Amino acid sequence: MATCSMRFRVFALITVLVWSGAAVFAQDLAGTWQGTLSTPEAQIRIVLKITRAADGSLDGQLFSIDQGAQPRTMSAISLDGRVVKWKVDALSATYEGTLAPDGNTMNGALTQTAAPLPLNLVRATPQTAWTIPEPPPPPTPMNAAADPGIEVATVKLILEQTRGRGIGWRGTTMNVTNYTVMNAITFAYDVHERQVTGGPAWISTDRFEMVIKPDIPGQPNGRQIRRLMQRVLAERFQLAFHNEKRELSVYAITQPAGTSHKMTAAGPGSNLPTLRYPRAGLLPARNATMTELAQSLQTAVMDRPVINQTTIDGRFDFTLDWMPDETQFASFGTPNVPDTGKPNIYEAFKEQLGLRLDATRAPADIVVIDKIEKPSDN
Repeated sequence: MATCSMRFRVFALITVLVWSGAAVFAQDLAGTWQGTLSTPEAQIRIVLKITRAADGSLDGQLFSIDQGAQPRTMSAISLDGRVVKWKVDALSATYEGTLAPDGNTMNGALTQTAAPLPLNLVRATPQTAWTIPEPPPPPTPMNAAADPGIEVATVKLILEQTRGRGIGWRGTTMNVTNYTVMNAITFAYDVHERQVTGGPAWISTDRFEMVIKPDIPGQPNGRQIRRLMQRVLAERFQLAFHNEKRELSVYAITQPAGTSHKMTAAGPGSNLPTLRYPRAGLLPARNATMTELAQSLQTAVMDRPVINQTTIDGRFDFTLDWMPDETQFASFGTPNVPDTGKPNIYEAFKEQLGLRLDATRAPADIVVIDKIEKPSDN
């Protein structure tokens, strides 16, 4: 009987050690993790490389290996029980999942838009790890002093309803997607639709795709991209206009006296700022000036012009996350955004940026269209 009891105690001790070892292993997230993110557009392979610092904290990088494999820094990596959480601020992405008892899988969801997307990850071994390609070299910038002309520009009327709108740079060309002439004018001359008057109705309804190749090599900066759009409007749409000054209702960005803003100074980055909206009410801005923030808000979000009245110089990284109201994002259609409990944009400016956004009146430039024509066939 004593021998049986001893065997039981030994077995119980081994069991405790085995489970204790599994728990210790489960608590160590360090290593390489990989999984596939399924989006409506594509299957995207994700790799995480997590390391543990000497002080016990966790650091990590995320690689989207089907999208250029540019490393993105992970932050706030935590494991509470078996609940795993981490963020990638550069992508405005958050993850929450559950670590398996053996510590080799985590199942959860990545949230970057309004709807979380499933992302299940497995711990990779040297034999199973996906190869991470070398990221492409950064593009060569165009001479900042250059005033680019157009070598080739194709303009195509879109006959079918198309979702999404934007301007991007691909290779040696500027690609404009789903733009009306009104969109092009407001972008090219940094004005709100309320600052444009005259012209036929089609300038706000007909939508175009444009592919523009400048006559100077290199990736243009923001000013040069606007200059290229101005040239397309003049050469392909025969736009002629004059300016007038009028007092309008506007939104003004200001910094309260005696306060400090909450934005992070941008480090060395790309030639172009990034101000894109993954969803209505979320702006992960990178390498952006206050004037570019104002331009972005008046182009995509607000129902009247936005002006920068701060004296803040430099480029910054920040994320503005708010619950949009029915007056915002009107040019994209009424956003279908569930109530997330986020603050409105005015409170978000105070809490997240340390700035103010207020409705006021101020003199503004008005673009008065004298002539505009539909473009000829390419």
